[in-house]
Amino acid sequence: MVSKQLKWIILIVLALIWGSSFILIKKGLVALNPFELGSLRIIFCALFLLIIGFKSLATIPQGKWKYIALTSLFGTFIPAYLFAIAQTQINSSVSSILNSLTPLNTLILGALVFGLDFKRTQIFGVIVGLSGTILLIFNGAMNHPNQNYYTILIIIASICYAMNVNFIKKYLSDIKPLSITTGNFLVMLFPALLILFFTDFFAIIHLESVTHAMLFVAVLGIVGTGIANILFYKLIQISSPVFATSVTYLIPVVAFFWGLLDSEMLTPVQFLGAFIILIGVYLSSKK
Repeated sequence: MVSKQLKWIILIVLALIWGSSFILIKKGLVALNPFELGSLRIIFCALFLLIIGFKSLATIPQGKWKYIALTSLFGTFIPAYLFAIAQTQINSSVSSILNSLTPLNTLILGALVFGLDFKRTQIFGVIVGLSGTILLIFNGAMNHPNQNYYTILIIIASICYAMNVNFIKKYLSDIKPLSITTGNFLVMLFPALLILFFTDFFAIIHLESVTHAMLFVAVLGIVGTGIANILFYKLIQISSPVFATSVTYLIPVVAFFWGLLDSEMLTPVQFLGAFIILIGVYLSSKK
């Protein structure tokens, strides 16, 4: 009973944290380019986690480090840059809606790669969810011809998240969430520093607008990535991959309200696409 209550508490907290991440990305992009933002997000998070979780690294068996590396790549490294690049052209609300494809992709990959079984309702949910996605893509193509490419980046990121969830559930269920998360960001720290070095960040770091943007990215990295990942990995371990990724049902709601406060508004077609996607995700997650 305690575990059942805990998984719902974690789910709601994650929805509030991750639902706020999209507006933080938007604010960070005011003065930073996507590669600077993605790198700083990882670096801030890595420094925070190494402070609180360095000792936990010793509990990771040597044979598990390859899975730690894989989950760091799919769970954070690739998506951190893809979301930042995409949100240079797509508003935060649409970005969060497309991110809600993660449970659907988790189901598809779970069946195709990890040997999970499909139910008839779930197959129907996949079809419904994909139709909603296609509607959003075509709507973006009609109103903003250049957005198609950026929309696809979010879909790729959601596939990466789905791979990450299945890897954790299958190979890292016996490792503490803090150990997994700290290991992830230890692996990512040097590549992120290297990417940041080849940007113009150190030439603009003195600007007030950059300092302001970095504050948003620091919150995004420490709370929206570090603390959130620890909670998410705990949720995966005490529930199922599809339940854990169902947090993405709630994320668009939180992101939408942040978007309203920042003068964003969805078109009627985008509302329809979002509604269809969420129905598809709900159906695909039913057992």
